[in-house]
Amino acid sequence: MQIRDLPFSDPGMPDARSGPHFLRWLGRNQLDGQLKSLAWGLLHFGSIAVLPYLVGFSVQAVIDRSGERLAVAGAVMALCGIAIALGDTMLHRTAVTNWITAAARVQQLLARRTAQLGSALTRRVAAGEVVAVSTGDVEKIGWFVEAISRFTAAALTVVLVCVGLVVYEPALGVVVAVGVPVLALAVLPLLPRATRRADHQREKAGRATELASDTVAGLRVLRGIGGEELFLDRYRSASQEVRTAAVRSARMWAAISAVQVLMPGLLLIVVVWHGVNLAREGRITIGELVTVYSAVTMLTYPLRHFEEIAMAYSFSRPSAKRAARVLSLQRTTHAGDEQTAGSEHARDGAETPTGDLYDPATGLLAPSGRLTAVVCGDPDEAGRLAERLGGHAAFDDAEELPSVLLGGVPLDEVPLATARTAVLVQDKDPVLLSGTLRALLDVPASGAVSADDALQAAQCADVLDALAQASVDEAPLDAHVTERGRSLSGGQRQRLALARSLITDPEILVLDEPTSAVDSHTEARVAEGIKGLRKGRTTVVLTSSPLLLDRAERVVFLHGGEVAAVGEHRELVRSEPRYRAVVTRETDEEQAPVALDDIKIGIDIEETA
Repeated sequence: MQIRDLPFSDPGMPDARSGPHFLRWLGRNQLDGQLKSLAWGLLHFGSIAVLPYLVGFSVQAVIDRSGERLAVAGAVMALCGIAIALGDTMLHRTAVTNWITAAARVQQLLARRTAQLGSALTRRVAAGEVVAVSTGDVEKIGWFVEAISRFTAAALTVVLVCVGLVVYEPALGVVVAVGVPVLALAVLPLLPRATRRADHQREKAGRATELASDTVAGLRVLRGIGGEELFLDRYRSASQEVRTAAVRSARMWAAISAVQVLMPGLLLIVVVWHGVNLAREGRITIGELVTVYSAVTMLTYPLRHFEEIAMAYSFSRPSAKRAARVLSLQRTTHAGDEQTAGSEHARDGAETPTGDLYDPATGLLAPSGRLTAVVCGDPDEAGRLAERLGGHAAFDDAEELPSVLLGGVPLDEVPLATARTAVLVQDKDPVLLSGTLRALLDVPASGAVSADDALQAAQCADVLDALAQASVDEAPLDAHVTERGRSLSGGQRQRLALARSLITDPEILVLDEPTSAVDSHTEARVAEGIKGLRKGRTTVVLTSSPLLLDRAERVVFLHGGEVAAVGEHRELVRSEPRYRAVVTRETDEEQAPVALDDIKIGIDIEETA
């Protein structure tokens, strides 16, 4: 795999059981690149390892006044220099390729999982953590994956040098062979503490990232209530905690680096002292002493990769754990892979299911071709229901919920693309991407609903006027919408998102509180627009607004997670006290008989517009 071949046509199905399992899976999927990096690493380190023998051979040739042997040593050294340069260049090239491709694979996996889960992802994982995983964590994971091959090459070189010294000069070689494992293992007692400090730093950094993300997202609200300084102080405090944790972590890694410098120095002193004594006794030659000395000096280079692999694993382990946590989230708890579900419909994938929408968990039935309003006393329950109606069961929950049925077909067993074609869910906080209004409304659609019709039904005339004023020389559809629509009011963003959903003209449209930020007069017109534009199509609106409920053909009241009453809005207001309490915002003390004229004030408010 080369960088120019990115992105992957298929990044694969990751082993997300744990962080180490995920790292091993990444390594196996880049075996070809790892072997290339290992081969070039062996050439590079092996060529360096030969130099001490050539130096000792050259010194002895000078002592023996042998010009021929000196010339041979010089020629071999020149070849080694070329091999070192070639190996270093190609090792760096393959290592960087492994790093980038591993990071790209993780990013693709995260993007695919995010697209599959949609807004349900942030109910299980904080948005700031998802950002941290898809940015900083992927680099650390890629670092460890590419460092494996370089560490393996360095370790094999160290073993070969030790074996070669034992064969070349046993008296000194045994000292080196015993001392090198001590050097490699000397930092192990420090690693647990260094790992804990690194994990603490990651935790603090993740919290700071989440705080910054939340602050930016709510900046307009903070300015409205004068809370900028409060959140600035909070972020400043979080930033200082990150700095303190990073300094403590750096101190530990500095201590590990110091040990990596000190221990080889001590070994070198021992080798020189023992070698000089052997040379005085005539048991070894000066050339052999120089060879062993040079070999020990050279070993400090590959031994540095032992420290690097320990550091890379320490930093990548929590990153891989977070990535595995996100990647382990599934669309359902019981349907398996959404692309290979076991039903005949999933295997066929030929047609989009149609018919009534039924949720066995609550008993909710949305008849085909009708506008059904659903009233839930708990907004969180309404959000979970909306996701479930879109084919996203309550994954990772302790209790498994049965799949929603569309025309008798379980949505969990339908391929994700087919389920999303059949059912479109607009949550209560839809996101507007930056760009032109035309690009924002350019979404996959049936073509039966034009942009003008959708904008009119969603009552977006004032939105177009605001965008036209901001872009005098451009048509409204070519006007620029800022990131997340922050230049627009909450109601304008909500109506613009509603227009985008209406354009798609799905078989089933699920709207979760589509008018919660809209004033009453505009809400009445939006309700009429939805009803008129979606005539003959299945629409489910989760709301407690009397204006929307009064225009629904069927109202379903959920209490305690189950259907408690079904009927028309005015009928339920009269007959169901619990429904009336939710719709009219009554307290327990106020649940006395209510005059119908008072209720009709909320129902017929549009008539006074």
